[in-house]
Amino acid sequence: MNRTAVTGIDLHIHTTASDGTDTPTKLLEKVRQAGLTCFSVTDHDTIQACPLVREQLTADDPLFLNGIEFSCRDEQGEYHILGYGFDLQNEMLQQTIAMGHECRLRKLTARLAFLKERFHITFSNSDTAWLSSLNNPGKPHLGNLLVQYGYAPDRSTAIHRYLNPLHLPDEYLHPRQAIEAILAAGGIPVLAHPSYGRGDQMIVGEDMDKRLRYLMDCGLQGVEALYGQFTPALTEEMLTLAERYRLYVTAGSDYHGVNKTVVLGDTRLPYVHTIPEGLRRFMDRMAGSLRFPSH
Repeated sequence: MNRTAVTGIDLHIHTTASDGTDTPTKLLEKVRQAGLTCFSVTDHDTIQACPLVREQLTADDPLFLNGIEFSCRDEQGEYHILGYGFDLQNEMLQQTIAMGHECRLRKLTARLAFLKERFHITFSNSDTAWLSSLNNPGKPHLGNLLVQYGYAPDRSTAIHRYLNPLHLPDEYLHPRQAIEAILAAGGIPVLAHPSYGRGDQMIVGEDMDKRLRYLMDCGLQGVEALYGQFTPALTEEMLTLAERYRLYVTAGSDYHGVNKTVVLGDTRLPYVHTIPEGLRRFMDRMAGSLRFPSH
């Protein structure tokens, strides 16, 4: 594997199947324009876009890897668990995705009721039907509607003012459940943007080490050490920890279209002096899953 072959990878991308603004078709067009050599779609709690991308690939397109990003919590905090190279049809994976979706729908119902009771805000039947049809309806979607109807100047303000005051019951997908589902489907579970905790929380040093060892006990196999929004210091810390525990390394931008000021393909990979050994091993392990056409 040469350096040129891997500096054009982006393994953390979202589409309209979750909270991105590019359809799978539009995303593929942008991936081609960006000159990426390998990419993955990692929508939150859904794999809907993966087959849609695969069926449009040609022999001239970048390599594509099935992906997902599970939103998880436990008593110790929040985690985003990425999965790569898995079997889309795996029953345990499908069941775990369904569990997460049902949890999101219950939260959506509670938030809609809260908006009505506390702020006397209601949405049309078509708006609520659209929200319920989403794979992972969450705060961003409600926040966008609140902005659309003039209740707030931007989504961040809408979420903070109207949604965060509601404290929902502790109902969540445990990271062990997500990790075990990815493993059962033949994939690799990876901790997304590992230094970022809940809200503005930063996890570094001994806390980061402890967090990794805990998740490794759950079956975690990799870390997104090369993340576009990391500082050089955070990147270096995560690469050191990946080497210490022989974890796979991935590189991702966390692109969401216009929902985030993130550029497609913007990872920390171009700025490191050598290709991390953990990334080499990840790409070698995934070689059999990197395919062009849908099959």
